[in-house]
Amino acid sequence: VPVQYALADTPRLRAGWDPSASGQRVIHRLLQVEERYAPSLLYVSLTQQEPRRREELAQWALEVCCDCGCAEAVFPLAVSLMDRFLAGSLAPPVWPVRPLWPVCLAAGCILIASKLTECETVTAERLCAAAQHHFQPSNLRDMERVILSTLRWDTAAVTPQDFLPHFLASLEEGGGTWEPDLLSMLRRHSDTLASMCACDSRFLGTPPSLVAAASLNCALRGLGRAGPAELALLGEVLAALCRTDVAVLQCCSEMIEGALRQRLRRGLERGASEKEEEVENERPGTPTDMRDIDF
Repeated sequence: VPVQYALADTPRLRAGWDPSASGQRVIHRLLQVEERYAPSLLYVSLTQQEPRRREELAQWALEVCCDCGCAEAVFPLAVSLMDRFLAGSLAPPVWPVRPLWPVCLAAGCILIASKLTECETVTAERLCAAAQHHFQPSNLRDMERVILSTLRWDTAAVTPQDFLPHFLASLEEGGGTWEPDLLSMLRRHSDTLASMCACDSRFLGTPPSLVAAASLNCALRGLGRAGPAELALLGEVLAALCRTDVAVLQCCSEMIEGALRQRLRRGLERGASEKEEEVENERPGTPTDMRDIDF
């Protein structure tokens, strides 16, 4: 995975892609490791019955990662740490009585994920500020130790973002005209879709490799740069890369597209309601008397 590094008095730079760290060997190893970090079936079942709290927490973590300018690998790793911690310590959706405990947990997972994937890590003080200082940095560091102890310091989980660059490199090696701008756009769109899946409990328990392949498949469809025959061929390649059936890949892709349409519809409805509320607030409470107007 490309590594970010920073030099004194210079902007943040990103290391170039290393072809020797890609290929079928790396994908095969990621496929083997991803099974070890899958949440338990009990946790998946209980969470999907009452998904609201978990999705709100994941959405808060996404907003914090965006506001702090974290790398794209921080958020999915933080959500993976949170799910594994909850699966190993308690049975959701039975949350602790203290209402701020889940927020502190999410902040602790972001802190750990940032330390694993970034050189310029997000600070505990900034995470406390994002939580409106409802807990102190000392509380956050205590939570960090609890998470690490529960997970036995096994924190380098495999996420969909780990598969995306390797899948893109495999598609590029397969032939065809892949412009750098197109590859960058595909990576950006598929990363956004994979992050959306991390917030949606319906994809909880889905292998990261399948989420990555389906997100990339949806990004290819959405860009409209390929015809039906080429899309079908690329779908077969992606299904082979993540070792699943083409029908399973298409089903997961349709679920992602449906979740995206639902999220966009909610955003439009929320924007319309906020606009109506703003107009209503600007509207005077009583009709203006014509005699009060100075022409």
